[in-house]
Amino acid sequence: MNIIVVGIGKVGYTVAEQLSQEMHDVTIIDTDEDVINDTLQDIDVIGVIGDGATSKTLIDAGIDECDLLIALTGSDELNILSCLLAKQLGAGNTIARIRNPEYSNDLNLIKDSLGLTFAVNPEREAAAEMQRILKFPTARNVDIFGQGKVDLLSFHVNRKCNICDKSVKDAFAKIKTKALICAVERGDDVFIPTGDFVIKEHDTIAVLTPEKTAPDFFKQIGFRTPHVKEIMIIGGGKIAVYLAKSLKHLNVSATIVEKDLDTALNLSYNLPHINVVHGDGTNRSLLLEEGLKTADAFLCLTGIDEENIVLSLFAKSVNPEIKTITKVNHTLFREVIKTLDIDSVVYPKFTTASIILRHVRAKTSRNGESEVQKITRIINNKVEAVEFTVSKKSEAANKTLQELNLRPNILLGSITRDNEVIIPRGSDILLPGDSVVVVTSTERLLSLDDILER
Repeated sequence: MNIIVVGIGKVGYTVAEQLSQEMHDVTIIDTDEDVINDTLQDIDVIGVIGDGATSKTLIDAGIDECDLLIALTGSDELNILSCLLAKQLGAGNTIARIRNPEYSNDLNLIKDSLGLTFAVNPEREAAAEMQRILKFPTARNVDIFGQGKVDLLSFHVNRKCNICDKSVKDAFAKIKTKALICAVERGDDVFIPTGDFVIKEHDTIAVLTPEKTAPDFFKQIGFRTPHVKEIMIIGGGKIAVYLAKSLKHLNVSATIVEKDLDTALNLSYNLPHINVVHGDGTNRSLLLEEGLKTADAFLCLTGIDEENIVLSLFAKSVNPEIKTITKVNHTLFREVIKTLDIDSVVYPKFTTASIILRHVRAKTSRNGESEVQKITRIINNKVEAVEFTVSKKSEAANKTLQELNLRPNILLGSITRDNEVIIPRGSDILLPGDSVVVVTSTERLLSLDDILER
């Protein structure tokens, strides 16, 4: 596909990089010449310096041959204008990043009125991810598939976990809950495990389970399954607003600490169910006074990665049982962050890139049908979980799993059929209309048929 990415900030760079890796023809647009030049040195794209919300710049970038324009600047209004102009100038599809919480209720109206393919909101998606983690605080990260019927959870194995030092088949033989280990990270290595794979201490494991069964699964393998009732949030930006709104109907007490007075006042007015504190979230005395020692979860959502990381470590030193969730924008030190005592790290730009990749792969499906429903990167972004809808044209349709000649490092993790979740065995059949979650550590899957050995 010919794709134009407007706005090369943290999210724009990540999207352009991943689309380029998937062999698309990518052109980037930004007003900053240094940003364009630095990006051209790193990834294989074409660069255009200029304002992506003007017809001249879009024409220079080849908008008349563009299959998809993605507007990811820091301004919602510029993104909308860029997409509107792109459609008028011949672009096939358009995606706009729209972040403002005030627009959230009107997204469908905006999308339909302007002919957007869809609108993506990194902050709202990050807030949704954090809400899922708070629901299962034992997990490091949580995602959902099969229209909410399947949970994909990752967690860290310790000595207290009764599956430690056991093979997968032996560890799961005594577990009554439906569950399947689909990926394991050990040091720098990632495995799609077989039944003989032995689970070790310090492994990070990803597991697929039917909805609502995760607490029972964690209990059976020896983990506590605490309920989060008191939350402290540092930073009152967009993610905090979206998260606070999602907590409104839950039995949760939340405190937001915000340094800027005007922002704190706006939060207090718009979120009457939240305790908003005007103060510096790096102030030790303030955090202790506001209940850090008794809080169940501590979320660091400031715009400074280093501050978020240090505050999370401080919270753990004061309250070792607290659940820490940290927002990180940059990924240069991801391997170092992984070694720190931080429970969950959320990267909003990866979430956005996954949503956009889902759309692009759906458009390039070899069967001509929109098979790809969702893409999620798990296990420190090293493993991909892709949800497909089985089409009538698929070579895998109406066949048992044992009849399928799967490529290496491919695992079929779950099948959702109507309201039933199936943890598949060799005798299970893939039927047209089924939702299938496929996990891979090596392959780029455009279609369900890509799992088959040729």
